Amino acid sequence: MPEVRQQILEELKRIENEENVRILYTCESGSRAWGFPSKDSDYDVRFIYIRPEDWYLSIFEKRDVIERPISDMLDINGWDLRKALKLFRKSNPPLLEWLRSPIVYTENYSIAEHIRRISPLAFSPRSCMYHYLHMAKGNYREYLQGERIRSACRQPGPEGQRA
Repeated sequence: MPEVRQQILEELKRIENEENVRILYTCESGSRAWGFPSKDSDYDVRFIYIRPEDWYLSIFEKRDVIERPISDMLDINGWDLRKALKLFRKSNPPLLEWLRSPIVYTENYSIAEHIRRISPLAFSPRSCMYHYLHMAKGNYREYLQGERIRSACRQPGPEGQRA
């Protein structure tokens, strides 16, 4: 993993330079963070960033997400701090998971710690419950209905094809 970690850090530096942002916090999300990666799991790298001050002073709405194409091994994307804070106010479960990830790649500033500290004040169990209920309904429709149950893990089917 040390070489993968180095590759992730290099990609984050490239994003900072190409997008003119400062990355405040970066972590692992998904199966690796949850402790059960499969042998072919990619690295789900998530980050929070800020842009220069004048970007925020525009009267035009701008894209507040940075996404990189998924490679064989890396799935990297992040949210602007303003977007992250708006989602935090709504108890957004993915953001809360990011902030509690056991695998942290960078935490250059104290913003993630500040958000963690105040999260009990803003947390809404109801909001999180609806998020996961919606996900469960979607997974049920997508993977558990029909003649053949598809695997979310994309296991090869009987003919060697992916489900």
